[in-house]
Amino acid sequence: MSTALQTGGFVLGLLGSAAVIVATGMNNWSAKDRQGDVVTSVYSYKGLWQNCETETSGFTECRPLYGILGFSGSFQAVRALMIVGIVLGVIGAMIGIFSLKCFKIGNMEDSSKAKMTLTVGVMFIIAGICAIAGASIYANQIVASFMTTQNMPIYGGMGQGMGMGMGMGMGGENMMPRYTFGPALFVAWIGAALLVLGGVLKCVAFRGLQPEKSTYTGVAYKAAQAQNRPVYDEHQSEGKRENQKYV
Repeated sequence: MSTALQTGGFVLGLLGSAAVIVATGMNNWSAKDRQGDVVTSVYSYKGLWQNCETETSGFTECRPLYGILGFSGSFQAVRALMIVGIVLGVIGAMIGIFSLKCFKIGNMEDSSKAKMTLTVGVMFIIAGICAIAGASIYANQIVASFMTTQNMPIYGGMGQGMGMGMGMGMGGENMMPRYTFGPALFVAWIGAALLVLGGVLKCVAFRGLQPEKSTYTGVAYKAAQAQNRPVYDEHQSEGKRENQKYV
């Protein structure tokens, strides 16, 4: 049972790490809301590393997001959390390979593999929490920007969201685009959930992989020794008494 939990936790953690890596590299963390648009010439979506625009002709242009100081602290925090989650997930997956009971490494004891399994479980859980936090912070920024844009007056104005310009209202109409959740957010959440679940399974398997410490042999030896000693002493004392009588 513990071996199955260990293997299942490793597989889930590996899949979760892969999903978090894919989500971090995706460009559609937020996508333009097309609700109410009849004809649109440009469809824009934004990621952690570049913003992209797709025209009706199918031509896509992406602009990398260079620099660090030009973005808000929350946006940088999302980047940092996702990177930390990837690093912990990848390292945990690498250690998890060597911690499997089916993988033999010299004369490694089961207690060492059990400790490695616990370490991998903790790393998976922390990686999942980082990914969940990063995706949730970004989603919260999208919600705040969406609500701000929805409540803007119809006359001209300028708005900014998530540390970058998002549009301008002109000509007596609110032309500022609204952004909603992109597919990358859901991939990040799913990957983070798999990481946390895999980490929990690893931690549960740790208790079953620990070698049982039994003191049965030592206790039986002491009991036998304690039982035999009085018998030996009694026979020896009787022999001495008989010898004394004959003397």
